Amino acid sequence: MRMPDWYEVSNINDVPSPSILVYPERIDFNLQMMIDQAGDVRKLRPHVKTHKLPQVVRMKLSHGITKFKTTTIAEAEMVAMEGGTDVMLAYQPVGPNVSRLIKLIQTYPQTRFSALVDCVDCLETIATAAVAARTSVPLFVDLNVGMDRTGIEPGNEAFDLFMRIASLDGVEAAGLHAYDGHVHDADANALEAKIQRTFAPVWRLKETIESTGISAGIIVVSGTPTSLEMARHHDVEVGAGTTVLWDTGQPKICPEMNFQNAAVLISRVISHPTPDRICVDLGHKAVASEFDHPRVTFFGLDAASAVMHSEEHLVLAVDDAKTFPVGTVLYGLPRHVCPTMALHQHAWCVRKGRACETWPITARARCLTI
Repeated sequence: MRMPDWYEVSNINDVPSPSILVYPERIDFNLQMMIDQAGDVRKLRPHVKTHKLPQVVRMKLSHGITKFKTTTIAEAEMVAMEGGTDVMLAYQPVGPNVSRLIKLIQTYPQTRFSALVDCVDCLETIATAAVAARTSVPLFVDLNVGMDRTGIEPGNEAFDLFMRIASLDGVEAAGLHAYDGHVHDADANALEAKIQRTFAPVWRLKETIESTGISAGIIVVSGTPTSLEMARHHDVEVGAGTTVLWDTGQPKICPEMNFQNAAVLISRVISHPTPDRICVDLGHKAVASEFDHPRVTFFGLDAASAVMHSEEHLVLAVDDAKTFPVGTVLYGLPRHVCPTMALHQHAWCVRKGRACETWPITARARCLTI
């Protein structure tokens, strides 16, 4: 008798498709691997955006992980609801999100919330709101180290902004944030060289700040590809999040990290449009589609290739469609797990080969209570 593969679910007929499955034992393995590779749990500030699940927040807390990185107010609130004590909003709050951040601080006094800024106007807006609310907001200067998405270059302007934070009422100079999502290389030596070039200006900025007698605070860095090297060699906190669930995209741009896939998509064959094509129910609305194919890698379908992808359909070219009867269940790994999770209302929790409960993907919402 063939033993089932690790991802197979004995009661799969109870699980509608498309769905995403999560495997807590594998998540536990990955969390411990993150701690072991960092060398110190205090160096970890894993990003919540990957999973958006309160159950995983609780798992992190049980491993001694107390610091969290988030992108939305909803993610930050979810972590606070679960007892997280140190939450970074890795985003510059603007518009109504300034007052939402203030309310978050007031509603969850047991949690230290912080945020990013990269311009004086935003800084002064936040400081004014905090003073009016009789509270204080820890702020990190957001540095642009080459990705050109947010932040300011780690030079004189960043120094002036940091010193301005340190001088204003209503805010605290918490440190520096430098996301390096553009830095990756499968070769560890080449990656370390890229890291050194990328972060040399950051270390200089830190030294310049501290030459004034003021602490530069905490330095938060790192996408997944650089997290291992940064944690090993530098006094920083790493904010990688994909390592919790893993996917097929990260291993292509990372040195060997040995994390386990802990999130699996299921879909079913719904049609045979031609003798050499099958259509499955895994459209754009169920798997992240910002990258080229393969957006999902199906187990046992190495020779299949995507030929059409729309909102609720994925058409695959196969040798013989008849070998996949309508209703056939396919298991696959997403190329990019973070946005894929946000496409699903809930995940099915799989324990000992059985889908035993559903976990609402709470922070896929933009607003919880605040």
